[in-house]
Amino acid sequence: MNLPPHIQNLPAYIPGETLPALAARLGLPPESIIKLDANENPFGTPPAVRRALAALDNPHLYPDPEYRELREALAGYTGVPAEWLIPGNGSDELLSLITQVMLQPGDSVIVCPPTFSMYAFYARLKNCHVIEVPRKDDFSLDVEGIVSAARASSAKMIFIDAPGNPTGLGLPAGCFDALSALPALIVLDEAYIEFSDSRSHITDVPGQENLAVIRTFSKWAGLAGFRIGYGAFPKWLGSALWTAKSPYNVTVPAATAAVAALSEVDFLLETVAALRVQRERLADELSHFTGLAVFPSETNFLLVRVTPEFGLSAVELYEGLKERGILVRLFAGLEAIRITVGKPEHTDALLKAIGMVSSKW
Repeated sequence: MNLPPHIQNLPAYIPGETLPALAARLGLPPESIIKLDANENPFGTPPAVRRALAALDNPHLYPDPEYRELREALAGYTGVPAEWLIPGNGSDELLSLITQVMLQPGDSVIVCPPTFSMYAFYARLKNCHVIEVPRKDDFSLDVEGIVSAARASSAKMIFIDAPGNPTGLGLPAGCFDALSALPALIVLDEAYIEFSDSRSHITDVPGQENLAVIRTFSKWAGLAGFRIGYGAFPKWLGSALWTAKSPYNVTVPAATAAVAALSEVDFLLETVAALRVQRERLADELSHFTGLAVFPSETNFLLVRVTPEFGLSAVELYEGLKERGILVRLFAGLEAIRITVGKPEHTDALLKAIGMVSSKW
């Protein structure tokens, strides 16, 4: 039997080398590897999560299929009533579900590269046309280009990450109003909103029929390993998502961890503030390296372009850091690396390693 052609040609998501694999290859203890490649929170889970998991006495039972406690906690945090909120097995599951219920083969979807690759992946999985409207040279969104492409293609859906990954940038002025006026579903991915001074649009969802806002606990809350995200959806779409999703899509430990994390928002926002301080420090220190161009960021990472003046390519810098036990994310097509902001000692080690790599070559 044969797979459909669009599945045979589907490009896979390629994750980087894992921490244990790299440690084993380098002959180093895993705890010595500095992992700055996946935008996780290096401060880890808040204490309340560990206490809640230690006290968990019902993992042998299925979770509440409506996740009422979690949704009420999310309502308190976001200001969006619980009936507009749906939790997911990571925000990825919700992105996948949206494409499943909204799109038919042949529909047009707009993405704005460089951007999160899973938007196009899920659309292509559904055999849809993916229309790329590249960002401008400074990585800001080409709002006029998006509007023009959406009208020309009768796009059904537009994926926007704000702040963006890997760009680190928020929405330009007037962008939200321009996109909201289009007859397409605007899927706004706010995975990094806690690190930004930009206004979240999640509270606009109840009054906006063509807006869905997706968020995650992976970045700011230190719960990447639990795979827990959530979204706010207009009721016509939310109803379809409740029907289409798996009955128990979020595990008991994940839901428990999310509720506990939301009970310690002040603690988490302190770690966010600490990471923002390190973000600015790292950006300043990197700017002193000739040939490294640091882009502005409203996230917990920095995108750094490696120019010829540095004396190495982005691939060579990436490999040199990896051989010294420091993992960053390579964007070879952009001649850039993306660096997750870590603790002060991670910043120290990274800067030292960059100096060593550049001098070696």
